[in-house]
Amino acid sequence: MTPLEPLGEIISRLYRSESRRVLATLIRLLGDFNLAEDALHDAFRAAVEEWPTKGIPANPRAWLVSAGRFKAVDRLRRQAKVDTPLDVIEEPGSWDDDPAQQHEKSIQDDQLRLLFTCCHPALSPEARTAMTLREVCGLTTEAIARAYLMTPASLAQRIVRAKSKIREAKIPYEVPELGELPARLHAVLQVIYLVFNEGYSASSGASVTRVDLSDEAIRLGRLLVDLLPSAEVLGLLALMLLHESRRLARTDPQGDLILLEDQDRSRWNQDLIKEGVSQVEAALRSGQFGPYTLQAAIAAVHAEAKSAEQTDWPQIVALYDRLLDLEPSPVIRLNRAVAVAMREGPAAGLALIDDLGREADLTGYYWFFAAKADLCRRMGDTEAADAAYQRALDLTQLEPERRYMQKRRSQLREK
Repeated sequence: MTPLEPLGEIISRLYRSESRRVLATLIRLLGDFNLAEDALHDAFRAAVEEWPTKGIPANPRAWLVSAGRFKAVDRLRRQAKVDTPLDVIEEPGSWDDDPAQQHEKSIQDDQLRLLFTCCHPALSPEARTAMTLREVCGLTTEAIARAYLMTPASLAQRIVRAKSKIREAKIPYEVPELGELPARLHAVLQVIYLVFNEGYSASSGASVTRVDLSDEAIRLGRLLVDLLPSAEVLGLLALMLLHESRRLARTDPQGDLILLEDQDRSRWNQDLIKEGVSQVEAALRSGQFGPYTLQAAIAAVHAEAKSAEQTDWPQIVALYDRLLDLEPSPVIRLNRAVAVAMREGPAAGLALIDDLGREADLTGYYWFFAAKADLCRRMGDTEAADAAYQRALDLTQLEPERRYMQKRRSQLREK
């Protein structure tokens, strides 16, 4: 904060950076999602009203937690519906304005409690993702609905049902004991990666990426590594860091898509690559790794190649073979087919893609047709490439991808 920064901008910035942390602590203190959300907004409203005359507190986060807690207590007393016993709410003395009294570890623990609660196995996979995006990451209902092509009303109902499930099933607001943690991790890792993917490669809209989502997913990944540095937790963090290292090179100044083979590798973030490679090496040394670690290893091979031509495609194909043993999905088979095409030529890759198309229903998957179009183009089959590009165009909701497909189709016609 600088003395010249307008107070309104300071409060707005604090909301963006601190609101999720404050909410996580308020949920612990108050024991109710809805009450905590109301308290959060009451606290920021109080900041707007009081800080212009009283000044910005030494520890804004602590002040907001205290203000939110007291506003919630007042609200409960006024409504005479005390669902949470007031005597269990933490005493004010533990949340004063002295930064020395505030423990960052407890804030992180609150965020992890919230993450594990939102990803509890009693909730459906769809509810876990929606709850995490809304409560942990702070996305609006409208933004989440756009990302998953739902109406805001349907998405809101999904979140309401999830909160009701948490309350009715008495799902504890806690990080599982170490003995229970590995079994609970799969859902948490899955949700974090879904959040990252939506930020790194948005499913719809005008921009390829959403920095706020990918940054939030990486932050959550770091919190998990601090809690449980197991192979797959390290592998997921490595995977996100290695993908994130390419962000600046993925689009041109107009926001149009640049594929991996055409990216300016001098724009890749070497610090993130170094960190990501270190994490994946640690995960591989453990010998207990899984799909996230293998995907990170593939990303590391790409990251360490000086150029597209110098990429170790045989190693990438071998890693995809191991990944398929663990997770035999059509998407992984598609990615392996593309790697085979780079190792052996487009005809070999196209044969695998055609086999995949006969064996799995990928009629609604944009990247299946985009990959097929590119291999047909490289083989000189203009008619088949044009048809596949058109099918990909019909499926994508992301404007930069649409412009890329249209550009490729135009180039076919110019030949």
